[in-house]
Amino acid sequence: MEATRHLEAEGANREHWNELAPVHARSYGTGPLLGGGHLLNKLQLDEVGDVAGRSLLHLQCHIGTDTLSWARLGAVVTGVDISERSIEEAEKLAGKTGLPARFIRSSVYDLRDHLEEGEGFDIVYTSIGVLCWLSDLEEWARIIHDCLSPGGFLYLYESHPFLSVFDDEADGLNVRDRYFHEAEPVRWPGQYHDYSDGNYVVQTPSWEWTWSIADILGAVIGSGLVLEFFHEHEEIHWRHLPAMRMDPDGMYRLPRGLRKLPLMFSLRARKSPGS
Repeated sequence: MEATRHLEAEGANREHWNELAPVHARSYGTGPLLGGGHLLNKLQLDEVGDVAGRSLLHLQCHIGTDTLSWARLGAVVTGVDISERSIEEAEKLAGKTGLPARFIRSSVYDLRDHLEEGEGFDIVYTSIGVLCWLSDLEEWARIIHDCLSPGGFLYLYESHPFLSVFDDEADGLNVRDRYFHEAEPVRWPGQYHDYSDGNYVVQTPSWEWTWSIADILGAVIGSGLVLEFFHEHEEIHWRHLPAMRMDPDGMYRLPRGLRKLPLMFSLRARKSPGS
């Protein structure tokens, strides 16, 4: 029963992102990328390091803005997403930028069927709003381990799960939702304003899972990857709570009196050279 439910959720989420892909192709700020730059922040650049000439697999790449940003910095990139419309938009964006990239339409869980036998990557990258769409975090981590070449690493940059307990419509820090994982996903019925284009009302439903920090670290370490660092950050890329304010660097933070909570986290975990 649970597996059937997860397939239903995956199908609904695929349609959800098919709806949003053309919306985000218009609303995402792709100007720097089209102008010869990239859309990655200093933290990501510092924590990932030099990617020139290295093979990079971007999981849940959506319309490919980060994928192509890494390509701009010299990586040999492959982007993967469950939504065919997202992949179409990513390929269009690649054509506009002239950057070489391979894009694959696949769920994370079917990815092995779309790669060459024995194909491995120096870096697996995934970021910002990705883990909530995954029904099985342990399998996700195992697939990443399998996709990495010996000595390669996973880099994950994501919103902190502790942030999701708070009511995102209240001005204060009012606890509304559960922090710990539950097997059943939460269904969002649609009819809300999109996070990127506030004038657009999302029509399709979606399903999301909550994963705690313990779940995430347990899955990564349990896959056989060796954790190199885990960092927590007080800034985030969007105004998740009404009390947040945008600083000059374009990132959102809580006011000084409330700046006591982690909003994002990042980690890097490496596959042993002998694996």
